[in-house]
Amino acid sequence: MKFKLNNKFLKTSFYVTDLKLCQVRLHNNSKFPWIMLIPKKPGLSQILDLSKSSQIKLIEEIQYCSKKMKSNFKCSNLNIEKVGNIIPQLHIHIIPRHKKDPTWPLPVWVTKPKPYSKKELEKIIIKLKKIFD
Repeated sequence: MKFKLNNKFLKTSFYVTDLKLCQVRLHNNSKFPWIMLIPKKPGLSQILDLSKSSQIKLIEEIQYCSKKMKSNFKCSNLNIEKVGNIIPQLHIHIIPRHKKDPTWPLPVWVTKPKPYSKKELEKIIIKLKKIFD
């Protein structure tokens, strides 16, 4: 079986780069610089579906991306979450949070997303590609 990205990701996020295990995607919500890590293996819905070595690689990639996001977006806090209630394909959210962001201190899901404008999207994708390349 070949890795295939859930169609909902194609509608709600943008490709940034590939790491060894995960694809990095930008969530289409300009209120937060919000990325997702999606393991490039088929049929995964839970972390426990990964082999032990892939679980370790996932944690290493979460740590790598988290450090990059924290240092580049100067956040007050960093939300790292695995939910999967709407899109069951395994994915990890990494969301830098600021005390002045639209939902602080509540979760990001309590507000309606604000899609990126074309100009904002180009700018953030370029920034993220530089961060992770």
